[in-house]
Amino acid sequence: MPQTTIRVAHSPDSDDAFMFYALAEHKVDTEGLTYIHELQDIESLNQRALLGELEVTAVSIHAYAFLTDRYALLTSGASMGDRYGPRLVARTAATKSDVKGKRIAIPGPKTSAYLALRLYEPDFEAVFIPFDQIEDAVVDGTVDMGLLIHEGQLTFGERGLHLVADMGEWWFEETGLPLPLGGNVVRKDLGEALLKKISRHLRASIAYALEHRELALDHAMRYARGLDRSKADTFVGMYVNDWTLDYGERGREAIRLFLARGVAAGIIPHEVTVEFVAE
Repeated sequence: MPQTTIRVAHSPDSDDAFMFYALAEHKVDTEGLTYIHELQDIESLNQRALLGELEVTAVSIHAYAFLTDRYALLTSGASMGDRYGPRLVARTAATKSDVKGKRIAIPGPKTSAYLALRLYEPDFEAVFIPFDQIEDAVVDGTVDMGLLIHEGQLTFGERGLHLVADMGEWWFEETGLPLPLGGNVVRKDLGEALLKKISRHLRASIAYALEHRELALDHAMRYARGLDRSKADTFVGMYVNDWTLDYGERGREAIRLFLARGVAAGIIPHEVTVEFVAE
């Protein structure tokens, strides 16, 4: 019997919820496929993808470097930081020269945030803790600095924290490209016909959300973790946009370069061939 149930996993945050709204609320013709949504933090999804557990999942682009035997990238679903991205913060004002040797809270070893920070400054002590506990760890002095992803990128100032560096802005200054943070992958053993069908459905879901923004934002607000609607709208706009509909050539170039830099720095231990699902 052909497979008709597809598990699709993503983070429980407002941008992913916005992206998958139309699939979750049955606004897209799924041509006989049933999608079951599973929500977990991105590092947990990275680890599950390493085991090949899920048919479709959001992963960090850094993690994708270790998944190429089983998974291909879908052409839509990207989270790209276009001159913005994970933000390194501290209790007091600091600059890049202060980062070396510090204890820094990181949301996970396979996150793109971690890879970006290692490229920015290789010499620091990583302290891996859940992403939603990083602000607290900085505030209470458990760590010297913290690398914020998700909504914390917009709210750290409310806790009195200071921006040290924005990884997306730094990457743009280095390369002129957006910073590739997350993407959606699909398991290659499903077969070409099913891969293309899934790709069509995800793209249709993103397009529907962008065309019905207020309804999709209503859905996304369930996962906004304390953001008011205005800030949630800003956050969604940062990570669900034209890049999300399709990486385009610049987006593809950004992924290849980001991973190649990781290889050159010895953070990724092998060459990476980036494979996209053909439309």
